[in-house]
Amino acid sequence: MKLIFKNPFKTLNRFEWVLWGVSIATIILSTIVSGKTSVLETIASLIGVTALIFVAKGLIIGQALTVLFSLFYGLVSLKFHYWGEMITYLFMSMPIAFFSTIEWIRHPYKNTEVVEVSKVTKKQVLTMCALGTVTTIVFYFILKAFDTPNLFFSTVSITTSFMAAYLTFLRSPYYGIGYGLNDIVLIILWALASAQDISYLPMVMCFVMFLLNDIYGFYNWRRLAKKQKS
Repeated sequence: MKLIFKNPFKTLNRFEWVLWGVSIATIILSTIVSGKTSVLETIASLIGVTALIFVAKGLIIGQALTVLFSLFYGLVSLKFHYWGEMITYLFMSMPIAFFSTIEWIRHPYKNTEVVEVSKVTKKQVLTMCALGTVTTIVFYFILKAFDTPNLFFSTVSITTSFMAAYLTFLRSPYYGIGYGLNDIVLIILWALASAQDISYLPMVMCFVMFLLNDIYGFYNWRRLAKKQKS
């Protein structure tokens, strides 16, 4: 199916430019405040907030950037020995993001660069809960075996990450709620990491901005759903 692609930045409205600009500025400022060189963390954060503003608009390129963010974030997690985050993003979130990109490409709204919003069925919700439960239990014992720091929050992060990624694959507006919950967990995780090493402060601010972007994403996707339905 032929798609019509535009420069994604040209599609941003005034509010979205402000949200993206504030996100970028916050991450850069937190990097300066940390007083340490944290290139990998900064790159991951900048890719992440850029991906999210495009995902919030339902743009396919945003989901493609999510794949790249998952790779960088997995490497950052490896650096701090957050095995749960590393395993989750490299072996769960990144593959799901990749297949979600394909799914979004296959379901554009009227051959545009915007994805067609879908409504989640009861069967899909039950499937998500069942798979999420199994995934959480399995990963809990894996993380425990690796003596993962902050095991409780790392385990909760797996649950929220899976649900968010699953809802993104299904092209549901509720992906924003799933990722919003995951953002809160990750803010806590990286705040604990920053207490030991201030160079991780950009990751805290990264997920604070992620939370704002995901809240906007939920709002905007509901608006897109109404627009596409009409």
